[in-house]
Amino acid sequence: MFYLATGNSEGLWFHLIQTVFPRYVINTLLLMAGVGILSLFFGLSSAWVIARFHFYGDRFFEWVLLLPATVPSYLIAYTYTDLLEYAGPIQGFLRKIFGWNSAADYWFPEIRSMGGAILVMSAVLYPYIYLMARTAFRLTPISYYEVSRVHNRNFSFAVDFPLARPAIFAGLSLVLMEVVSDFGTVEFFAVETLTLGIFNVWLGMNNLTAAVQIAGIAFIFILGLLYIERTARSRQRFTDTTQRNSSIPKRQADGWTSILSIVICCLPVLLGFIIPVIILLNFVFKGLSITEIDLLFSSAFNSVVLACSAAVCVMVLSTIMVIVVTYKGHPVLKVLSTVSATGYAFPGVVLAIGVISFSGSIDAVIQWVASKLFGLDDYGLMLGSIGLLIFAYVVRFQAIGFGAITSGVSRLSPNVMNASFLLGRGFSNSLLFLAPRLLRKSILAGGLLVFVDVMKELPMTLLLRPFNFETLSTYVYQFANNELLEEAALAALVIILAGLGPVILMNSSQRK
Repeated sequence: MFYLATGNSEGLWFHLIQTVFPRYVINTLLLMAGVGILSLFFGLSSAWVIARFHFYGDRFFEWVLLLPATVPSYLIAYTYTDLLEYAGPIQGFLRKIFGWNSAADYWFPEIRSMGGAILVMSAVLYPYIYLMARTAFRLTPISYYEVSRVHNRNFSFAVDFPLARPAIFAGLSLVLMEVVSDFGTVEFFAVETLTLGIFNVWLGMNNLTAAVQIAGIAFIFILGLLYIERTARSRQRFTDTTQRNSSIPKRQADGWTSILSIVICCLPVLLGFIIPVIILLNFVFKGLSITEIDLLFSSAFNSVVLACSAAVCVMVLSTIMVIVVTYKGHPVLKVLSTVSATGYAFPGVVLAIGVISFSGSIDAVIQWVASKLFGLDDYGLMLGSIGLLIFAYVVRFQAIGFGAITSGVSRLSPNVMNASFLLGRGFSNSLLFLAPRLLRKSILAGGLLVFVDVMKELPMTLLLRPFNFETLSTYVYQFANNELLEEAALAALVIILAGLGPVILMNSSQRK
């Protein structure tokens, strides 16, 4: 990508700087700020009441608050547009009740706007902050609570939130990375961000060099987020030195406290999951989505094959890398494995540019060899193939598998490999026979998360898929982008259902 950025954009880059590029940057910053603030409000408030209070339904809300994570942001954008636009049921109901005849007779907030994008994206991205903040609050030792009471300090603001700050910043950085990389929502709402600018310049103006140069700015944004997140985590240390390392007991909420806790937990779930799912189910039950059934089945099959293939590749590579780095300890391998797991931090559009350019170089070499040795012309292996998509998914989602296997290996005894060596097995033999058995839960968890992320992935799939090849995400995008959300409802529900398994798995592991 950096190599391409040094190319000649034929004057387009300077033209972009003078016209639309400042708008791309400002809109991206505004979107990041708005989504960050609203996601913090949803995530922190719900995590705090779940971790600190007993109230009616708290065990239920504990896992229900994760459900919006199963809804891709572009899906919620489509459903809210159908609900709140001029021809939607809410404005139609208001016109009928008050006798209004046109939009000139009343004011109604425009959903296809910066504010609408902030609302819908926050409603599905806050679980990143909720999950990490909830875990941090629960890990705060009771001794800290007792010390704050002795010194007559407000525990929440003097101890609880400051100790959870690294986890909160980590969740917030993930939210903002998703904001920078989002394409479906900003494209549908016509919010011109850096990601949308890359699409417009690459596909609309057919100028890859200028698109890569915009991608470089997005790259700088991501590096800034990573730096902030790492700094927030590195500058804080705390250790509980007491023998009794128990968590803070929950208080029983009653009266208005209980009602307020329920409202705090209901609001984000209602906005991010219940309303979109009800809208989609309404289309399905009315029979409006039962069209193009053959295309739907083929898209579902393609999605499952791609997601399974990517999950298997990611988990096999991650298992090999983590075990080799852990038990061999070679510093170069450690650095390379860490670098290979950074793809998730970067927007899918940016990675797509790098993947397609690198794959084009590989194909050029293959074509040269094929023409010289076998007399074959126009022979390529990567571009326009499913293999290119799988390769791109592995680059982007390697971090998920790497993190899952690293967590699993850290819980193994350091003597496992030595015991295997004493029993006569070599390193490769031990890796082959021990890893699937000892790490099966970590492999399953990481594989499920990769599977769901591939099912939801839109920009990379749009850019790199073969001709006449649809997945569920592109199927939904094609219909919804043509104002035909009804026909995409069933496919959208399938994407959401695919995410329920990992959400339940994450919640059960958190409870343990």
